[in-house]
Formats: sequence, structure tokens, C-alpha cells
Amino acid sequence: MEQTLDVRFTDVWVPGYGQVGTRTYNGTVPGPTLRVRRGDTLRLTHINGLPPNPPHTGGHNTPHRPNSLNLHTHGMHVSPSGRADNVLREFAPRTPDEAAAGGAEPRYVTTVQVPADHPAGTYWYHPHLHGSTAEQIVGGMAGAIIVEGDVDEVPEIRAAADIVVVISELKLRDGRVPAFASNAWVTAVASTFTVNGAVNPTLVLRPGEVQRWRLVAATAVTALRLTVAGETPRPTVHQIAQDGVTFAAPLVRQEIDLAMGNRADVLVQAGAAGRYALRAEGVPVPLMTIEVAGAPVAPPMRVPRSLPPGRPLIEDSDVTDPGADREVVLHVDPGVFPGAFPNAYRMLGTGATPAADPHGDLTRDPAYGLFDPAFTNHTLRLGTVERWTVRTGETVPAFNHPFHLHTNQFLVTHRNGRRLPVPVWHDTVGLAGGTPGESVTFLVKYEDFTGRTIAHCHQLHHEDLGMMQTVHYIEP
Repeated sequence: MEQTLDVRFTDVWVPGYGQVGTRTYNGTVPGPTLRVRRGDTLRLTHINGLPPNPPHTGGHNTPHRPNSLNLHTHGMHVSPSGRADNVLREFAPRTPDEAAAGGAEPRYVTTVQVPADHPAGTYWYHPHLHGSTAEQIVGGMAGAIIVEGDVDEVPEIRAAADIVVVISELKLRDGRVPAFASNAWVTAVASTFTVNGAVNPTLVLRPGEVQRWRLVAATAVTALRLTVAGETPRPTVHQIAQDGVTFAAPLVRQEIDLAMGNRADVLVQAGAAGRYALRAEGVPVPLMTIEVAGAPVAPPMRVPRSLPPGRPLIEDSDVTDPGADREVVLHVDPGVFPGAFPNAYRMLGTGATPAADPHGDLTRDPAYGLFDPAFTNHTLRLGTVERWTVRTGETVPAFNHPFHLHTNQFLVTHRNGRRLPVPVWHDTVGLAGGTPGESVTFLVKYEDFTGRTIAHCHQLHHEDLGMMQTVHYIEP
């Protein structure tokens, strides 16, 4: 599958807001949906038509290079090296001299080989250059990736309309996305939420119809607790997959929790005619209006009782070295630095970036626990199964810290020390900060691919400010 992704500033219309100049893929928010099958090769040509980067005088853990980019195939189990899902590359724009001379806009190529046994499901792509990720995603630079496979052939699913629902979070002011110039950017600039580029669009189902919605939380700073609101009987929501991995059977959900970067595939079963709303907790306007109208489907469509599971489970007994558990603490020290970005967004625990002065005041050390591209925080051997516990470190409930590990999906087994009734595969898992020290525990097997990549907080301004680590997958 081949696709050109042309990145440049585009004027797009945001209903209820107006014309907005923002960075886009191919002139739209979101970008084009990419569909591949297991075993396919995805070849993407990137054109960077953005202007030259402005000068930057701050450190690498402050926002910079807003017009450079790269590409991350979020959640996919593919190579992180070379020209594949390599977020350590940089697709730079023209330099000032090249732009003044009318030089050609640079082109870059990403080539991703999708494994023949890759889980079929919903993934997404977005830029991931450290220092510019948050600003670009809140401008709408994101799109869905669909890996087609066995679950799509289940008769009840094949009969359902397949609808991609990309939920974007835009930060807009004065007709543009303001530069990420201070911590206040997150709270002082209100979020505008769109679904497939529209504000509160209407989606129509017939009574008795079942539709498949591929929900993508393409948000940078806000988690989404989704519900279907309205008079009963409301449409019934059956979740069939999380983060691209199919469940063994559909599960009826009253709420769907999506941290930034999560996806959920759901089958929505319409009952009585009426108008309903897809709402997110804390967002004042509906994300989407749901209208059930028209002639009933006869006979009513059905939801399958079972599904081809997306991945086999791993067990505690599979852990290769029970004494080598990893702990990651997502921790914020407020008021550490002078200037517009005073907070230190750190990743502590196993493999933390060492302090410049281990005998000094660690809370004010400019290196301790912050991202250092020259330091490897975790060396992970292929074939190894390990247990990680990730927790928040704040002493007051303040931040949402979704944890995202690149290249390998992980099986969440515990939350806050309590075993889940059914473990669930994720590539990103939310830590909402509602309870200080909130934690998740997961098992992960490092498989197939070597190379350097990252683990980080997927509240993306935290990542740009240093809440990120380097992981290195190596041969056994």
C-alpha cells in the first residue's frame, strides 16, 4: 500500500469556530485513513512543505523544531529501526537559505512491513519528533491505520457498516494553533473537539441496525470517558477490541475510557428511534449526535457471541526473571526551573536517567529523570517476558499520565494492586491521577524487532518536556 502524506499549513473550516490555519496531512483534519492487510508493506512518502524552523535557544526538553516531524504508527508491532516506525528520525523542512533560493520541498520515505500474524484492528499514525509532538497533534496531524484480518470476516461484523471515528482535540486561538510557549498553553487555550474534522456531526442508524465504530482518541492532553446519552432505550455499545487487539467475546459497556492515544472498536446496536449523543465527561457539547431513524432493519442485525482473539494471553509463570521486575514512576516536581516551563516532568524508578550530581537536591537537578537522548534507560532482550509496574508519583491528584510503550503491546493484569478479572492488551494505559500513587501492572514479551525507540507519557506536552525514556530492544 502506497500513500503520499503532504504536510503543510492549510486553512481548514472548523464548524462553530471558523477558518483555521493549521498543519495538516493532505489538507484535511484528520489525515487519510490507511488500510493494510497482514503481510502487506506500507510505503509512505512524506513531503515537508512547512516553513523553516524558527531559532531555538532552550534545551531539548522544551518545545522546539515545530516544523520538523517524523511518523509513528502508534500501537503497531513493527520495526522501530531504519526507515520504519523510527521516531528518532527527523523530517526537517527547508532551511531559510533553501527556502529563499526556492529549493525543492524535502521528501522522506517510511516503509513498514506488517507481520503476517499482526493483530487485525485499529491503530493510528501521528508525528512524534521530541519537542514538537504536542503542538502538531493539537493542530490535527493524525490519522487512522486499519489492519484488516480475521475479525473482519466474522459474519455479523462483515454485515455492519465500518465507520472510523477519529476524535481530535484542537487548540485554537485567533485563527491558528498558538505556539507551545508556556505551561499555560494547556489550560489557557480551550480545547475544541472534532469527530472526523466536524464539530458534533450526526451519524444515522436504522432501528435494529448494528454499526462498527472504530473510536480513535487522537487527543494530546485530554482523556475521554465516552457514554451514549439520551432517553432509554439507548443504543447498546458492545466493545470488541482495545488498542487494536480483539477480545474473545463482545462486552456490553456503559462507558468507554480512552486515554490519549487509546482506541476501542465497538459494535453499536440501535433500538428505538430517537436522537442520542456520544458524550465525553467534562466536555460541554456532544462529540457526535446519533440519530436512529428510518425503516427498521428486518430481521434486526445481531452481535456475535464470540470472536477470534487478537492475541494469546501470557501468564505470570511466563516471566523470564521474576526478580527483574521494572517500576516506572511518572512524577512532576513543580517550580523547579526558571522561565515559561518551570515544572520537571520526570520518569523515575528502574532505569531512570541519572542525576548530574547524585548528592545534590534531586528535585532541582536538571538531568534527573528527564529524557536524555544519549542515555539508554531500558535494555530489553528479545524473547524475554517481564513484569512492569507503572505508577504516578504526585502527592496530590493533579495529572493524567497515560503510559505508552513503543513496538510491543502489553497485557495489563492489575490496577492499584488488584488483579483484573480479565487481563486486557494495551499499547497505552491511562493513569488518571485521581488517587496519588495510582498504578498499573502489566506483562510484556519483547518480540521480533530490535532497535532503539521510546516509552513515555502520552499526555504529549509532558513528553515534550522530558517525561520520556529510551528503550533498546536487543538480540537474546
